Amino acid sequence: MTLTIYFDQSSKALYIQIYEQIKQLIQSQQLVEGSKLPSKRLLANQLQVSIHTVQIAYEQLTAEGFISSRERSGYYVAPFLDEWRIKIFPKQEEVIINDVLDSIDIDFNSGQIAYDHFPFKAWKKITTNLMRADMTYQSPWQGERSLREQICQYVYLSRGVSCTVEQIYICNGTQSQLSLLCRYFGPTASVGFEEPGFSRAYSIFNQYRMNIVSIPVDALGMSIPEEPLSLLYTTPAHQFPLGMIMPIQRRYALLQWALQTDAYIIEDDYDSEFRYIGKPIPSLHSLDYQDRVIYFGTFSKALLPSLRISYMILPNELVNDFNDFYTEQKSTVSRIDQLSTAEFMKQGHWDKHLGKMRTLYRKKRDILITQLKLKLGENVQIIGENAGLHLIIHLKLNISEASAIKRGMECGVKIYSVSHYYHTSPKNTLLLLGYGGLNEEQITDGINRLANAWRD
Repeated sequence: MTLTIYFDQSSKALYIQIYEQIKQLIQSQQLVEGSKLPSKRLLANQLQVSIHTVQIAYEQLTAEGFISSRERSGYYVAPFLDEWRIKIFPKQEEVIINDVLDSIDIDFNSGQIAYDHFPFKAWKKITTNLMRADMTYQSPWQGERSLREQICQYVYLSRGVSCTVEQIYICNGTQSQLSLLCRYFGPTASVGFEEPGFSRAYSIFNQYRMNIVSIPVDALGMSIPEEPLSLLYTTPAHQFPLGMIMPIQRRYALLQWALQTDAYIIEDDYDSEFRYIGKPIPSLHSLDYQDRVIYFGTFSKALLPSLRISYMILPNELVNDFNDFYTEQKSTVSRIDQLSTAEFMKQGHWDKHLGKMRTLYRKKRDILITQLKLKLGENVQIIGENAGLHLIIHLKLNISEASAIKRGMECGVKIYSVSHYYHTSPKNTLLLLGYGGLNEEQITDGINRLANAWRD
């Protein structure tokens, strides 16, 4: 496939121009579901840029769920159900003005991270040494044992998750983990889903024709379901998108409900590495003594989205039956990436990198909060700011969500809708601002522009 991508002479980085134009092709359905993208090398040659430039663009598209990678096959446009395509990709006239797309230079995208702080030198040394070893055989379907051993140690020390190596499954993202579970539990299973919640997870459950029951989110996180269910999907460490941290009392109540109804809770512990206030609250899994929690973790936010390495920890009672069900299953995660991650953790780079990034992201978060209060004062309420790489603002000016986004685009700043994570649109104007991929100057400039645009 040949992609037509044009570079302008603006100061916008080339990888951003590649990312934005491919995303636009997907949004407009000129690139349809399942379309294969050019390889990184092919596109780099076509555009006369470095492979690294294309790789960063593909990483960002992957992180946002627009494309997915398949081992030894390449990158493909990810599937989206029509109902979510409409919500995730609003019509152009609603929030996007075509003639200002090229002027976006500050993007508060929650999927972006600080790539420039990744220890590429240490990573390259590890991968180079590993490539000298025998790489001809495929990983076991559960994943490389060395990586599972490192994860087993890490989740116990950091999140209190006690498990064996045999309970851990290496996957290539949350959607892959959910697909495995959906096929295993089958279409007759019912699943409780946070309202609002992570739309791409909802899309997977819907794709497998699960009976989805919306469970309201209140100030404490996911409410206790009022009916028996097979599964419950929740994000207690940093509820997506609203950002609240579920208190321990609610966690115990959910576990009690699961025990009484013989349900399993899927605990998506994304963003748990980045908590900025107080001590970390124990994971649901660490409080579970009845084997009712299926635990999800990922390296995407803390390392690189392009690694596409996540992990799932099953209750011990499910392991044998799950393995029998997937007797013919093959690993979908790059072996070199698994071994590199394992060695990265073993050599201490992981802990060192996490500590560095927590300090960096806390500083960015503090600057964002300071600027919001300084420039908007009582006109804004900040929500979900104590963890993760994004926060929500409740804008109290007389302006709609669509208008707020549109005005931001007109002044070169991109912010994100919260309403499309709801089935019933919220009454208030809620906006999502990610800060992981922005520097201090961009955050300050971006909020200043938005404040001026919203007051006009």
